Amino acid sequence: MDTSLTTPAAPASAAGAAGARRPGFGTLLAVDLWERFSFFGMAAILVLYLTASEARGGMGMAPQTATAVFAAYMSLSFMAGLPGGWLADRVLGARRAVLFGGVLITCGHAVLAVPVTGTLCAGLLLVVAGTGLLKPAMAAMVAGVSGDGEGRREAAFSLFYLCIQVSALVAPVVTGLLAERVAWHLGFAAAAFGMTAGLFQFTLGRRRYGDVGARPSRPVPRTEAAAMLRRATGAVAAVAALLVVPASLGLLPLPAVLAVLGLTTVTLPFRYLRALRRAAPPGEGNRRRLAGFTALMAASAAFWMIFAQSGSVLSLFAERHTDRDVLGFEVPASWFQSVHPLFVLLAAPFVARLWRRAGPGADVPVKFAGALIAAGLSFVLMAVATRLAEHGPVGPYWLLLVYLLYSCGEIALAPAGLALAAAVAPPGSTSRLLAVNGLFGAVGVVVGGQLFRLTAVMPLAWYFLLLGVFVLAVGTAVALGTPRLRRMLGAMR
Repeated sequence: MDTSLTTPAAPASAAGAAGARRPGFGTLLAVDLWERFSFFGMAAILVLYLTASEARGGMGMAPQTATAVFAAYMSLSFMAGLPGGWLADRVLGARRAVLFGGVLITCGHAVLAVPVTGTLCAGLLLVVAGTGLLKPAMAAMVAGVSGDGEGRREAAFSLFYLCIQVSALVAPVVTGLLAERVAWHLGFAAAAFGMTAGLFQFTLGRRRYGDVGARPSRPVPRTEAAAMLRRATGAVAAVAALLVVPASLGLLPLPAVLAVLGLTTVTLPFRYLRALRRAAPPGEGNRRRLAGFTALMAASAAFWMIFAQSGSVLSLFAERHTDRDVLGFEVPASWFQSVHPLFVLLAAPFVARLWRRAGPGADVPVKFAGALIAAGLSFVLMAVATRLAEHGPVGPYWLLLVYLLYSCGEIALAPAGLALAAAVAPPGSTSRLLAVNGLFGAVGVVVGGQLFRLTAVMPLAWYFLLLGVFVLAVGTAVALGTPRLRRMLGAMR
């Protein structure tokens, strides 16, 4: 078993050493900084733009609909990683997948920046397609340049995850100020600029990657690739004809489209992993390892179900129920999205020290359980804050405490999940299994977006409480099942 999955997360110094010895790691880190700037910049303003009145330049959507749209966009971004990862592994190679994906993301943000009615779907779909190509390929390149030494892979992912929080910290401040105080479309334009800068950085540094990502890891035969391309083109055309175009023209109710997308999102990762287990190399250990991976990924969906509502439900809470006045200046609601990455940067050294002191017992199942319990507690706190907000706006410290719990949970779960996916991936399938890791995030995102519709018939405080208690129960189940999960993953040794 890769020891990076059973030892505590490496501290930043070890991660830095891992990256410093590998040419190209710093360039990849810079590229992802810019890509995440564009992603978090748009995520911070999207729901606020959708719910803003038309008089303020927004789209005037109901909160439940806007939240569902946001969840569908986020989940599709994760889902697109599966075909995007396949293209990177079998057709394009990770390097060209990153380049093409970045171009699509830039085009999508540019379309959203145009103040013309009807560009929302086209812009979001371009960003989705680009993200699906870029993210799994970028993760595969990081795994490629970091190597397979003792703790090196998880250390590299930990540093990668930590450093991109800088973009997540700055992006909402920039795009939020432009969008809320000047014009919404200027916020989308700032996101387009960020991705353009990332493409420029990636092109300049292409010689530093060596052979990493230059070619597909397991190229598909040309004839088979052509046949798959024809089938994929037909499938995309059918989806566009049956769902996208009618929804854009108002001929198909948006809730029906979102329901279809949600059902597809929830079933896809389980079906894919079931097929992968059947096709795994002979040996009980391989299948047990994938079964353990599936169980942990399913549990992680509960964490992302709560975490992803930061950009939607909590943004609306910040806008409508939080006292944002600071010395006469009203803080833009989107700026609260910068609190989470700030806490990640501040808390990461303390969490890394905690894992070191805990020793080998702080392995992947333990980290997942801790993250889930932290996420569940955050929504229990939100239930209390919501009850208090019934009597007037509450202080911002409620959201600050919630984001602190989010941050500690993400530091524990996200790098461990990426490293786990990279370690259990069958040969030639690294990008795809990293994409599967994201697919379970999509499951949580889309379920959370749909569950928010319950607030139309139940108090918001009850919504927070029920979800919080559920995620606490999932975290407790993972903690109790840790010995069995260790035995399943122990087949990797």
